Amino acid sequence: MNPASFKKLSVAELVERFTVLCVGQYEAELRGEGAKENRLIREMFKVREELKARPGDQRSALLPLYEHPNIQVRLMAAKETLAIAPSAARHLLETIKASGQMPQSMDAGMSLWNLERGVFKPT
Repeated sequence: MNPASFKKLSVAELVERFTVLCVGQYEAELRGEGAKENRLIREMFKVREELKARPGDQRSALLPLYEHPNIQVRLMAAKETLAIAPSAARHLLETIKASGQMPQSMDAGMSLWNLERGVFKPT
């Protein structure tokens, strides 16, 4: 999907697309489909940028995904909302890290490590 297509979608549709992409990423990772996983991640970032560009920064629409049953959806929602909900996002990353469910646990831990050391600064 190209960025112009995202402009036609409602915020709710963008959140649904984000969710579908996260689940697809989770499944591609399980099957060892690295190229597909990377494509899905790039598209997910385009959805994030479209939400961010909307009036009032609509990334807050991702916050309900903190309760999604899929750990990859929760992980990506936390990472993509660090700039707008830092405490809640960090708490979710800490919970995912503590879960021990790999590779999401490791990803959450690395995200926290990068935040603590200033390597990553959410925008």
